[in-house]
Amino acid sequence: MGNEESVVVENLTKRFGKFVAVDSISFATERGEIFGFLGPNGAGKSTTIRVLCGLLQPTSGRVAVAGIDVSAQPEAVRQQIGYMSQKFSLYNDLKVIENLRFFAGMYSVPSKVLPERLAWALHMAGLEGRDQSPTRELAVGWKQRLALGCAVLHRPPVVFLDEPTSGVDPVSRRQFWELIQQMVGEGTTVFVTTHYMDEAEYCNRLVLIDRGRIVAMGTPTELKTQHMKGQLLLVECAPLGPALETLETAPGVLDAAVFGSNLHAVVADAQAAMPAICAALEARQVQVQRLERIPPSLEDVFVSLTAGREAKPGRVA
Repeated sequence: MGNEESVVVENLTKRFGKFVAVDSISFATERGEIFGFLGPNGAGKSTTIRVLCGLLQPTSGRVAVAGIDVSAQPEAVRQQIGYMSQKFSLYNDLKVIENLRFFAGMYSVPSKVLPERLAWALHMAGLEGRDQSPTRELAVGWKQRLALGCAVLHRPPVVFLDEPTSGVDPVSRRQFWELIQQMVGEGTTVFVTTHYMDEAEYCNRLVLIDRGRIVAMGTPTELKTQHMKGQLLLVECAPLGPALETLETAPGVLDAAVFGSNLHAVVADAQAAMPAICAALEARQVQVQRLERIPPSLEDVFVSLTAGREAKPGRVA
């Protein structure tokens, strides 16, 4: 195993009774990268993170974090990682500084560096001067940054973030990602699960997971250029209902879905399909304002990769 690999997963399977939550997945992350785990709710993202953090025993397979075998030494792994879940793990009854001191104790932060670490965490979270505030009175965005500060007080080489921006407003989400970029710039490896497709663009590399299995892996650009099954058309038209019905049976159309106020159609050959699509829509009295080939988004790629599987997953937020 190379020194630069922060997380190594080989044939990881996790079952709960007869239910297979994670189905023989393998990947490795590099030091100082943002590695994204992307998929709908129930895909196996949180289960994987909990195995990596030593909170769940794998059914089979090998998992190593920061060079430590997680199954053999779960306690040793916990001193090398930061973990933040979507519920933020904060104690609302405590003041801001009391939460930080509590987590510093949990992570065995040495007393000689504690004042500097607490000051750093307060600065990072933007809570300087508010260290005596009750945690319950903080807005969600502030709580989120405080939770991140608590998770990384001990300066771990690997940080796991499980749906960290769920329920957070867009401005706070962007500020949070700026903090993540700073940490990665200092050499920290950040492993993040999300179902927000726009957030996936921040990742250096991504795994797309659906019902416990990896369906694609690569950089955001690689996924959009190499993993799209066909070419993508934007169809701006009205009304959408009859248009979608028409597209689903139109010749050359592999898949069609509503995106915002428009339709996206996946076709084998854009040039060949466009005249036929236009004719089929006009025959149904659908007004076509625009029909053109566009580059796919990560959401398009994900829907394309998972739509052909035996049961269509719920739409990814």
